[in-house]
Amino acid sequence: MGKDKIRKFAENKTFNNVIQPTREEVMSNFLYKGNWKEKFFKNDNPIIVELGCGKGEYTVGLAKYFPNKNFLGIDIKGARFWRGAKTATEQNISNVGFLRVQIELIEYVFSIGEVDEIWITFPDPQIKYKRTKHRLVNPIFLDKYKKIMKEEGTIHLKTDSEFLHGYANGLITGMGYKVLSSHHDIYGAPEYELPSYVREIKTFYEKMFLNEGKPITYLNFKLKT
Repeated sequence: MGKDKIRKFAENKTFNNVIQPTREEVMSNFLYKGNWKEKFFKNDNPIIVELGCGKGEYTVGLAKYFPNKNFLGIDIKGARFWRGAKTATEQNISNVGFLRVQIELIEYVFSIGEVDEIWITFPDPQIKYKRTKHRLVNPIFLDKYKKIMKEEGTIHLKTDSEFLHGYANGLITGMGYKVLSSHHDIYGAPEYELPSYVREIKTFYEKMFLNEGKPITYLNFKLKT
């Protein structure tokens, strides 16, 4: 492990907005499950989660945009979300946190109906068929999300992958769920068709893909038949 990673891991331990439980702690009556508002955010505001948050740009960006909502970035790589945690700490953004945990354990992290929205921004599309089970929008993951989300909760998928966008769109429709918005190029769509924050908040990868001339897709849907 490089010195920079070691430094970031050490600094993460000093941040009040970072939680890094062991797998055993998560799977055995996790302290925050069902208690995120009371024990972590200390308010009664809605909870929005970003899965695979990377450097945390979207988590922090949304937290700034919506100060009356709570935002939690989840990723297994603490050296990545260190940047978001540090930015939130330096800028005193109190409605944002970061959790280091594997996404497949999300049912152990939240109680039924505890989450209002989920964001998935630029995940690995896992194009090969044998990698289907690792796609963050596969049927197994969607079933997990449905359990922890409020009935009217929505999921946002933002990606440069036309493959993943099409796969998710077809899967959601095929499972009988409701697609609210689907765009193959958010920067080519009329402004009135999308909320401003969908365009205004950009991750490291989005900026890179835009520089390469790739269109950015967006899908918003409900896990409700």
